[in-house]
Amino acid sequence: MKQYLDLLRRIRREGVVRGDRTGTGTQGVFGHQMRFDLEEGFPLLTTKRVFLKGVIHELLWFLRGDTNIAPLVASGVHIWDNDAYRYYGELCARQGAVPLDREAFLAAAGQPSPLGDYRYGDLNHVYGYQWRSWPRPDGGAIDQLAQAVETIRRNPQSRRIVVSAWNVAEVDDMALPPCHVLFQFYVAEGRLSCQLYQRSADTFLGVPFNIASYALLTMMVAQVCDLRPGEFVHTLGDAHLYLDHLVQADEQLSRTPRPLPRMRLDPAVRSLFDFRYDHFTLEGYDPWPAIKAPMSF
Repeated sequence: MKQYLDLLRRIRREGVVRGDRTGTGTQGVFGHQMRFDLEEGFPLLTTKRVFLKGVIHELLWFLRGDTNIAPLVASGVHIWDNDAYRYYGELCARQGAVPLDREAFLAAAGQPSPLGDYRYGDLNHVYGYQWRSWPRPDGGAIDQLAQAVETIRRNPQSRRIVVSAWNVAEVDDMALPPCHVLFQFYVAEGRLSCQLYQRSADTFLGVPFNIASYALLTMMVAQVCDLRPGEFVHTLGDAHLYLDHLVQADEQLSRTPRPLPRMRLDPAVRSLFDFRYDHFTLEGYDPWPAIKAPMSF
């Protein structure tokens, strides 16, 4: 994962300090690209431990087109809790309702609420909805991901194998506008590659998670399309470190990367939408201990 450490070094060397919506402040650069050959190993960061359980459950949640945190909470994955609770609080404020406390809110995730059609834990039309149910003007919906898989199988030389989460008409109503905005697949010489454009990249906390998620998605799509995994290309817009993560970033830079692990997918799975958590096996992961860092929102 030298590519990731090179990004940290660039931010620490060249990064500009700016304000941000959280009030924490960031040091960052604009425009950066990393490339990971997926046949060389699974690009899971080794200079700190990455929450792979969360990576897999969130990706499967996206693939189901789900937008309520209930299944994540039930699986012990709480990466969307803060956004869901903040969004709920905003709805309560607009409607003059008294919100549940956080613990009660999480316990009620997925259940109906007094706020119209809102169910506790809803995030509105975030990633999974746009990937699987992009709304059409006629009231129908487009399953972008299913279309992408079909195009890879039928017309692998297409330059239009793109899945977008940035729905301009709906972005202001989402609990969190998509950070990973769109991705494109590319087939050459029997290998499937994927390039992601990420408009905003929390380099310490989020980027290692994003790398693993899209690398895994690429491997899954490759398997069901009878292709070998190619490259994951990660293109970043605003790549930043929060100012309260600088010490932790420097600690990572003092560590020597360890060999990449291998990710095994159950070869019996032949549909992208049939994958389940127990279909993935990580082998040879030996990371450095986790580095504790404050959360910035």
